[in-house]
Amino acid sequence: MKFEDQIITAAKVQRLEGRGYNDDILPEETDRRSMGVRNFFTLWMGSIHNVPNYNAVAGFLFPLAGGIVLGLSPLNVMLAIALAGAIVTAFMVLNGVAGSKYGIPFAIHLRSTYGNLGAKLPGFLRGCVAAIGWFAVQTYLGSKALYIILVKLFPAFAEIAPGVDILGISVPGLIAFMAFWAANVAIGFGGGGVLNKFTAILSPLIYVLVIGMTIWAVGAAGGIGSILSYQVASEGAVNPVFAYFVVFSSVLAVWAAPGASVSDFTRAAKSTGEQAKGQTLGLVVGYVVFAICSVIITVGGSIHSGVPYLDILELIGDWTSTPAVVFAMLCFLLSTISTNATGNIIPAAYQLSALFPSKIDYRKGILIASIASVVILPWKLMDGGIASFLNTIGAVLGPVAGCMMANFYLVRKQKLDLNLLYMDPAADNAGNPYFGVKKSAYAATIVALVLCLLGNFVPALSAISNISWFVGFFSAAILYVLFQRVDDKD
Repeated sequence: MKFEDQIITAAKVQRLEGRGYNDDILPEETDRRSMGVRNFFTLWMGSIHNVPNYNAVAGFLFPLAGGIVLGLSPLNVMLAIALAGAIVTAFMVLNGVAGSKYGIPFAIHLRSTYGNLGAKLPGFLRGCVAAIGWFAVQTYLGSKALYIILVKLFPAFAEIAPGVDILGISVPGLIAFMAFWAANVAIGFGGGGVLNKFTAILSPLIYVLVIGMTIWAVGAAGGIGSILSYQVASEGAVNPVFAYFVVFSSVLAVWAAPGASVSDFTRAAKSTGEQAKGQTLGLVVGYVVFAICSVIITVGGSIHSGVPYLDILELIGDWTSTPAVVFAMLCFLLSTISTNATGNIIPAAYQLSALFPSKIDYRKGILIASIASVVILPWKLMDGGIASFLNTIGAVLGPVAGCMMANFYLVRKQKLDLNLLYMDPAADNAGNPYFGVKKSAYAATIVALVLCLLGNFVPALSAISNISWFVGFFSAAILYVLFQRVDDKD
């Protein structure tokens, strides 16, 4: 695939200054872009090899209470995950072209589809509600792993201020949370430069961990043959083809938020070709390794223990070697930080900056988002169904991404006018195609969202809920193009 990049000079950017936009929202100058193939290769490693993803594999393999039974063999689960990774790769690369071609962040990419006013709601839901909420939740979950490490190394840590709770959390738990929170915020303040260095260190550590765990699992299970021939309960299993799409949709749902806002990172790409090559290599290699290793580790560990492991941290916690437990937990802690940076805190900062361009820059956005993540007390919200709420918000992003890609490729033909996108609020923008609220995009998003959520309320359509990302994304894309044609005729 051949990509052509738009040259963004300092002179072009200067012409857009003075319209109320800060430097973090203005298009990135071509000469200032620093992310190459290697940076994009390591960028998403933490988002692949993290605790929720490994636990999701157990859901694909074992019949969980109240869940859908796929009935796929370990080998088929590996293949389904690897194929899902290829679909994720296409999504991330293609939706990142607007950023790498024009140097624009997610907020402006969103504006090109929904209008300058219309972009505020989906931007707020992705960049503030979902991002800050998930940042808080993942920081809390990561702090629990840090707590385990500290107790393993220093047993007396658990006895600090016994019986004392502060806002519903123990003193040792609060110390672990704030320490892990500070590490996440530091990476966020460092921005793309620090994140690139961080992921460059994380990538080899993750591979050492997962390959080591895979070797252990093969030995613990009595050989690779025992793992591949493991009999997964298939009673009540769905059609195998549909089962594959369930895996595809589940994996894509994880990427709904970072995939929608990938322009926040690709805007710093040296070229579209480099982000395309880097993301393709990183995601394809990452998902092939993940597909093979996650299944072997989950099945091998379960064979060894005699019961299915539904939580990778429980599997690690059962090891007898303290150094091995600490190293493994530390690697997953680092992957959580990487996921939090790429998927939550950085997008939140950019979106806050976009919502209030004259008052909030990137660093202020990081500060506001990080403080908000503590104020909402995630340890309390975990008991109040916050995860279900955030998942519902995330469901909106499938249709949003569908509209964004349909607009960029099918309607705009990859051509955006930066002078019109960065409109002057003081000027008469009545004829500006990006001004106001794009009704066709909102209509397509709302209809698609209703369609992908129907399965939650209509029993006869329950299958939709298992492939909701596909339903939302493609129905929104198709409807947006149709609505646009109607608008053009009018």
